Amino acid sequence: MADAPVLGASKKAKLDDATFSERFSGALVHQCVRAEQAARRRGTAATKTRGMVSGGGAKPWRQKGTGRARAGSSRSPVWTGGGTVFGPKPRSYTFKVNRKEQRAALRSVLSLHADRGSLAIVDAASFAAPKTSQAADLLEDWGQPLPTLVVLSAEESSAALSFRNLDRVSVLSDDAVGVTDLIGAASLVISEAALAALAARAAKPSRAAKDAA
Repeated sequence: MADAPVLGASKKAKLDDATFSERFSGALVHQCVRAEQAARRRGTAATKTRGMVSGGGAKPWRQKGTGRARAGSSRSPVWTGGGTVFGPKPRSYTFKVNRKEQRAALRSVLSLHADRGSLAIVDAASFAAPKTSQAADLLEDWGQPLPTLVVLSAEESSAALSFRNLDRVSVLSDDAVGVTDLIGAASLVISEAALAALAARAAKPSRAAKDAA
């Protein structure tokens, strides 16, 4: 059974094999990272076609006799200030990744951190009030490389305020963290409450749930 050190204490916490013993799947993690990054794109880029650009109603000059190339509108795409051909339009970049694949990718990344020893547990209850120096001492004693991702539950605000001011340290709630955030961090610090929530998100569906579906 895998384990992880508890910051500020000379003990280790046991990790659930069902969540932290998954074989790493680079292709599956890459697919989920692409899906999460695509979902974050706003997709608001837009250009105007020749029908949307103002002006250009009259023919610039007569068809023949001027010695110049014939032109029907000054808003043509070949003119300066004209419309754009095949330009971007508002769109959604999202694409679907099955829930089973999302859970497997989450287990894969968590197992990678556990296998590398870059995962630690923090006792969020030890932060009675926000104290950045206490958080900095915990990470310094642990000695893992940065950047560090700290995952906490929504109720653990004192611990979140303690870690968020540290350089190259990010703080996310357990319901907001994704595969992209986990794989992009060199080290991972999780509270016990957030660990249980992540394990629940990454858990394989039970046989009863499959039958009910």
